[in-house]
Amino acid sequence: MQHGPAVRRRKLGAELRALRTAAGLTSGDAARLAGWHQSKVSRIETGTSGTKPADVRLLLDVYGVDDPQLRELLLVLSGTGDGDGRHHWWHAYRGVLPPTYRDFISLESQASAMRTLETAVVPGLLQTPEYARAVTAAALEGASEERLDALVEVRLARQDVLRAEPPLELWAVLDEAVLRREVGGPEVMERQLDRLVEASRLPQVRLQVLPFSAGAHIGVTGPFVIFSFPRTSDLDVVVHDHLTTSHYLERKEDLRAYSEAFEALASHALSPEESSEFIAGAAAGA
Repeated sequence: MQHGPAVRRRKLGAELRALRTAAGLTSGDAARLAGWHQSKVSRIETGTSGTKPADVRLLLDVYGVDDPQLRELLLVLSGTGDGDGRHHWWHAYRGVLPPTYRDFISLESQASAMRTLETAVVPGLLQTPEYARAVTAAALEGASEERLDALVEVRLARQDVLRAEPPLELWAVLDEAVLRREVGGPEVMERQLDRLVEASRLPQVRLQVLPFSAGAHIGVTGPFVIFSFPRTSDLDVVVHDHLTTSHYLERKEDLRAYSEAFEALASHALSPEESSEFIAGAAAGA
């Protein structure tokens, strides 16, 4: 289990190594064409040191990588984005967001799919403004109104990934406790549940409810997120959120274990159609 930046360096290095190999180049060849010492290429590929975006761009040019989507993804892994800045809007909130949250958002912005188990609150991508504010205020007791405003803005801006082209595919399994926990008062909760019903009808969103009647399940160990990325599964990562930080799991065995756990949870949950009806019933006070 590692922090996000270290995981990203390792994943970036592994992908650059694969691209170099596909280009038929040795590490010595790549260093010579880039005008570097061979040790620099080795450090980048092993993830032992940070990589400047300019260095990533140069290597991608050396390897003949012109796919804009792949270039953008690898630049995000280096800690930035390419192009006109649309994909790293969160930089404007650097003074408010901790590094681990910025890291999470950058991965979310480039992922093609997201699977999440939520056991306590509605997923951030589906929260209403009022619900988001109530959750944030509870998590950051004593925070100023200005900081709360900024964090809610960030939460709502993140939701643009569901409206992008192509949109992020979101598959969420919600423990029934998410629907029963009154956040922000009855009216806020009612609007939030209505929002979930609306979201469940979107083609890019799959919502399933794990009812209390399902009993104990593997998800009682806590919520998690699995990000999947376009073109390669080698960049997939599991994210665990904690009170003060986030941890990332990248090993293939970990990814397989969490993917299997998520599939098991989904199999015990209500179907998407049944879940939509269940949520509507909760909104009506059933």
